[in-house]
Amino acid sequence: MAYSEAQVIAGGLIHIPIVIGLFRHIESQIGRKSIAKPAKTPPSTKATTASAPASSKAAPSKKVHADVPVNTYRPKTPFEGKVLENYSLLKDGAIGRVNHITFSLSGGNPQLRYVEGQSIGIIPAGEDSKGKPHKLRLYSIASTRHGDNFSGDTVSLCVRQLQYEKDGQTIDGVCSTYLCNIKPGEKVKITGPVGKEMLLPEDEDANIIMLATGTGIAPMRAYLRRMFEPTERKKNNWNFKGKAWLFMGAPKTANLLYDADFEYYKKQFPDNLRYTKAISREQKNAKGGRMYIQDKVLEHADEIFSLIEDPKTHIYLCGLKGMEPGIDEAMTKAAASKGINWAELRPKLKKQDRWHVETY
Repeated sequence: MAYSEAQVIAGGLIHIPIVIGLFRHIESQIGRKSIAKPAKTPPSTKATTASAPASSKAAPSKKVHADVPVNTYRPKTPFEGKVLENYSLLKDGAIGRVNHITFSLSGGNPQLRYVEGQSIGIIPAGEDSKGKPHKLRLYSIASTRHGDNFSGDTVSLCVRQLQYEKDGQTIDGVCSTYLCNIKPGEKVKITGPVGKEMLLPEDEDANIIMLATGTGIAPMRAYLRRMFEPTERKKNNWNFKGKAWLFMGAPKTANLLYDADFEYYKKQFPDNLRYTKAISREQKNAKGGRMYIQDKVLEHADEIFSLIEDPKTHIYLCGLKGMEPGIDEAMTKAAASKGINWAELRPKLKKQDRWHVETY
């Protein structure tokens, strides 16, 4: 998934008006937790504290994800990575153009390191219409920290070529076209990594609900490789034991990205992974219309609600910024039908670091 510092014009492959409802007792449970008073300090603890020297101070608690690397390389001093491979992810009959691109990070001083859920910046070659260097665009990383080859010195992106109509002409996105066209061996200016919003929880027993369409699958692919790729699991000190559920939307079967990998993971780990597809131009929803992710979510609403009730469940969503009002409206209606105030509940989930949204 990509987004720029300037306005990004939406392409035509993303359809995400997502509907999620929540049970009333979920709200009450979360509400009780959010207003619970801290337990009083036991007398013995107070005594110990009182007897300590006045100059001693309690060690500050470590912030969540405090050790995650950020901005190793900046726009004025980017790292030049070499393209290792660049190939299409689409099958015959697909709509648009989507490529998987891998860059070597070897030779960096310091080494550019990242974790799943982060992004890197790409500065396209050339100049804009004013003769100035192009501004960087951010792309969600599609590989794990070990890279596709597990060597720890590569990074991969999933890039859709942006195209839109203006004054009767088809305009190609600057950076996405640049990336889709680059050849192995070429050098690309890379910045970052950035981002802590979409990081996985450290709990190996967490439940992960993922909602993606098009290249929004990039961070989800990284999560699933970390969870289920055999070689990846051997290298990790983190072994996922919870439930993962991917909802993937595409206009056609030929547009499903990394589909064979996900099917393989599901076969190998049937108790841990569910993979639900919404193919808008080939499937029909209950009303006879096109099948979108929100329709699949509604079909499995009870199971999803049960997962959300578990405080170990996290929801991940990324896509175009313009989808947020639609999501809020849908969730507000669904929650109201169950007597829940979504406007109050959502920030509670966010505060608990269980609601992860990245839009551009």
